[in-house]
Amino acid sequence: MPVDENLSGRSRVTVFRMFGTVFGYATHSLDDRGIGEVAVVGPLTPGVEWGRLWQMARTMCRPNTGDDEHARWIMAQANRSLTCGSDMVVKLAVGTWKLQRGKRANLGGYCHRDHLWTGVMTVEEVTPEQVAAYEPIYTA
Repeated sequence: MPVDENLSGRSRVTVFRMFGTVFGYATHSLDDRGIGEVAVVGPLTPGVEWGRLWQMARTMCRPNTGDDEHARWIMAQANRSLTCGSDMVVKLAVGTWKLQRGKRANLGGYCHRDHLWTGVMTVEEVTPEQVAAYEPIYTA
């Protein structure tokens, strides 16, 4: 489902590298409870479109799987970096982030999140040098 609006917030942010692209992962709450039921994931690497993330998921998942499984794969990669530190570039206790229009999917509670919203992401506290330190290793 397309994301109809841009989204921004201040929350925990994990920046990680996957297949040579640097991504951001944050959580967002839809109300004032602050439980972070929405996972926000998007590329920080300049020139990389948000569709690259879904392309990676299609490549890495089993053949003939749909967006639900692709969304869970994306969420698993972001959560892996958060919890294990895998390919982590930086972890911020609180970061200011923005997500431009992209795609969203229902996670149904997977990794303790109800929804996944993807799009091109920016994080104010992440420097261009941190993102640029990682050259793409896969270009397919």
